[in-house]
Amino acid sequence: MSKATLFDSRIKKYAYCKPPEIYRDLGTSALGLSKEQVDAMRERYVKNSFQERKTDTTIQRLRRAFINPFHVILFILGIVSLVTDVFMASNFTRNATTALIIFSMIVISGIIRLIQELRAKSTAEQLDRLIHEKVTVRRNGELREIPGEELVVGDLILFSAGNRVPADIRLTKVTDLFISQAAITGESAILEKSCRTLCYKEQEPITQLENLAFMATTVISGKGEGIVLAVGRDTLYGGFTKPNSEDKNAFQKGANSIAWVIIRFMAVLVPIVFLILGITGGKWLESFAFALSVAVGLMPEMLPMVITACLAKGSLAMGKKQTIIKDLNAMQSFGSMDVLCMDKTGTLTNESVLLEYYMDILGNENTDVLDLAYLNSSYHSGVRNPIDNAILACKSMPGREIHYAKLLTEYQKEDEIPFDYTRKFVSTLVQDSTGNSHLIMKGDIAHILCRCSHVEYRGTRLPMEKDARQSVFCVVGEMLQDGMKVIAVARKQVGRRKKITPDDEKDMTLVGYLSFFDAPKQTEGESVTALKRLKVIPKILTGDQTAIALSVCRRVGISAEHILTGTQLDEMTDCELKKVVEETHVFAELTPGQKVRLVSALKENGHTVGFLGDGVNDIPALNEANVGISVDTAVDATKDAADVVLLQKDLNVLEQGVLEGRKTFTNMLKYIKITASSNFGNIFSIICASAFLPFLPMTSIQILLLNLLYDTLCIVLP
Repeated sequence: MSKATLFDSRIKKYAYCKPPEIYRDLGTSALGLSKEQVDAMRERYVKNSFQERKTDTTIQRLRRAFINPFHVILFILGIVSLVTDVFMASNFTRNATTALIIFSMIVISGIIRLIQELRAKSTAEQLDRLIHEKVTVRRNGELREIPGEELVVGDLILFSAGNRVPADIRLTKVTDLFISQAAITGESAILEKSCRTLCYKEQEPITQLENLAFMATTVISGKGEGIVLAVGRDTLYGGFTKPNSEDKNAFQKGANSIAWVIIRFMAVLVPIVFLILGITGGKWLESFAFALSVAVGLMPEMLPMVITACLAKGSLAMGKKQTIIKDLNAMQSFGSMDVLCMDKTGTLTNESVLLEYYMDILGNENTDVLDLAYLNSSYHSGVRNPIDNAILACKSMPGREIHYAKLLTEYQKEDEIPFDYTRKFVSTLVQDSTGNSHLIMKGDIAHILCRCSHVEYRGTRLPMEKDARQSVFCVVGEMLQDGMKVIAVARKQVGRRKKITPDDEKDMTLVGYLSFFDAPKQTEGESVTALKRLKVIPKILTGDQTAIALSVCRRVGISAEHILTGTQLDEMTDCELKKVVEETHVFAELTPGQKVRLVSALKENGHTVGFLGDGVNDIPALNEANVGISVDTAVDATKDAADVVLLQKDLNVLEQGVLEGRKTFTNMLKYIKITASSNFGNIFSIICASAFLPFLPMTSIQILLLNLLYDTLCIVLP
């Protein structure tokens, strides 16, 4: 069973338990924990901290910069040269030049790499900032403020608007509590929370349980109190931010394999040359010196320096093109990437909801529908979501500002029933200048339609018959296929009432619809085409609805012939998924764990996978991909997990980065191929010449200087 499944089963059960049962299970009470209980909980569970997720220390960076197979070979050659040319040589022939040059190359190469890595080092640890905040808890019946890292399972915690939730919590008391879960779900919707005990539903996602609050989410309005169920790494958020320990990058492994090939070749060739010359000539010291020359000649001494210089220059060039390389080794994966997985929102679209149409039940433009929606959005006291903001922005339309100002003076608010994610609509009661009251309802099509007994068309109220219902589904279906989000508007006259109840939300009259659209960026179609020309296959991994994802993908040129939803994905075996993932380019209604599974399947199929994400919920997929890509506007924890950071959330920037990465990688391959063939050719010529000459054809210092002259010119390749 996976860690995510274990978490769900462990935390989910408390959503279906009453508070007294939870108190008994966790060993606490409504008065909170005692000091002894706090100590026991601290011993039993993990600390509410992410301190082990620190970035690399300076010592670790030094070790990575200076210790690699090439440097080890150079160091051994330098020591041997120091022994033969200094300690074993006579006063007249003593010369440490060769050893000094070799040691200098090690130092210079390491320093260049270290400087480049330090320049890209993250300057802040955002995860610990979450838990260093003060939180209010009830212990022994008293309220007290404690640092977030001292929070333990079983604590009773209080929070209000503006606070970030510091742990996973089962809510026991709420007052108009609205929470944004964007940090863990990536969705902008704001959820209303309750403290009621829920009825068990096997397939319900844990993030949709209204009586649970999760670490790193933000309280938008209201206040609440609850029991801490999990802290630190055991939270849902902690599971997202756990880094993947597996080395994602193949480039360093490839460079190291080259070094081991050279080592094996030297291990065979150098002793053979030494023994043959020693046996045939009897001059063992000269034979050893010549064998050392062969080793120096075989070794591309400046390979680490040239590779580092190529990566550093490439990184600087990519920086000028709005692409920051955090890990130099990631450049090869970035350049060789052949599949790019990304979210739809903000990458292909403008990440802003715009009101497109306001229409009657048959799809004709109707400003009365917009006026009713404007009153509803203006007067409801809950948190305004992007839909409300798009409606209220209509007052800036030419000639509408005065109209809406007058409308608000003609209709005064009397009462409301707030929006919640069970009802999926909001009701507002307004009174006109004559004293008559009007109930205005706005929200999800299906939920409002089932409460309507009539429709309104051109001022006439008609019964909701089968034909009218079919017309509604036809109009709404067309808009959904175009990738729009559609909401319904209904109304009802209720005499001179001053209050309303949920019982009043029936026998409503459907007036019309509003449709909204998050439009694709104008340049994204060209960018997608450019990526395809570079043999990079774009794949969309989104949590949005299928119809919306399909519409946007068609507009920007991403193949949407096949689409896979999260529910369908869960029903597949890994073998089935590996086949389907090649043919499918659009994946909708996904959870963070499902994104990881898709990336893993692509990697197992032999692809070099890039993942572009900007939310905390994207961190598992960023860690799983060969190269994790984020943007400068992403949350800090996401940027910390990424290998590459784009200064603009634009596929055109990504395209330029891929081109520069490929250019840099190609130059490094050219150097390796040319240098290897040149060195082996030189050594073969020297060995052949030594068979006919009574002296050494070239000394180690001469071979080293020849290689240095050649390699120095190669550094300017990028």
